[in-house]
Amino acid sequence: MTSPDPRLTLAKPDLAAAHLEGVVRAARYAPTETLQVVRPVVALRRAADLASEQMDQLLFGERFEALERTGDFLWGQAQRDGYVGYIEAAASVPAAAPPTHWVKALRTFAFAGSSIKARAEGPFSRNCLFAIVAEDGDFLRDDGGRFLWRDHLAPLGSFAADPVCVAMDYIGAPYLWGGRDSLGLDCSGLVQQALYACGLACPRDTDLQMRLGGDVAQADLARGDLVFWPGHIAMMVDADRIIHANAHHMAVAVENLATAITRIGPPTALRRL
Repeated sequence: MTSPDPRLTLAKPDLAAAHLEGVVRAARYAPTETLQVVRPVVALRRAADLASEQMDQLLFGERFEALERTGDFLWGQAQRDGYVGYIEAAASVPAAAPPTHWVKALRTFAFAGSSIKARAEGPFSRNCLFAIVAEDGDFLRDDGGRFLWRDHLAPLGSFAADPVCVAMDYIGAPYLWGGRDSLGLDCSGLVQQALYACGLACPRDTDLQMRLGGDVAQADLARGDLVFWPGHIAMMVDADRIIHANAHHMAVAVENLATAITRIGPPTALRRL
């Protein structure tokens, strides 16, 4: 029997989520509390410590299934990509109205009133989620009284068409391990953000993303195909170039696939969505 992936399984020897009873072994099982993130971005960490590794991030409005509190941290599971870890408790509140809109701009600000001169909060990166309750001219008001520029949001169900176009917006964004917002992201975070913006589900890590789509020959690579190396992923811009967040450039960059292969080595997988 294959052991559940600990990255995606809300369980440890002393405690597991109630829905896992009979699936994984634990000393006790308990229900989760559904929370939502109220900061523009919050780190999902390996341990209940600000110095601990950032494995992922949650964006504003995303849901988090909290199971246990440890000091100032909550241990639980991100609803959107299923990743398990610790977030700062102060970054979340009990979930309220479900989101109705997502941020389609690379980043935007929320204002205290329907004026660009009002006090600003943010920035909120692409794929943040908001529950919009009213319209006010060029602004939309969310359930927390924030006003957002109408053209920077899109209703859920209305998505971008081309993941490559989305990814290209991030060119120059600094590389950040475990990041997936517009101010810093890693290779798998870039691909995840691009696919989310197109309404496509995407897991967090490269080995999980390698299960997406089907195999394609290197000679047939085309725009939007995914190229994998051990622990790394890139997206084809066209038949010759890739875009990827990488620690060589310490940024999101476009380069020739042949150049990357010379530096990194032969790809381990090529996939078409």
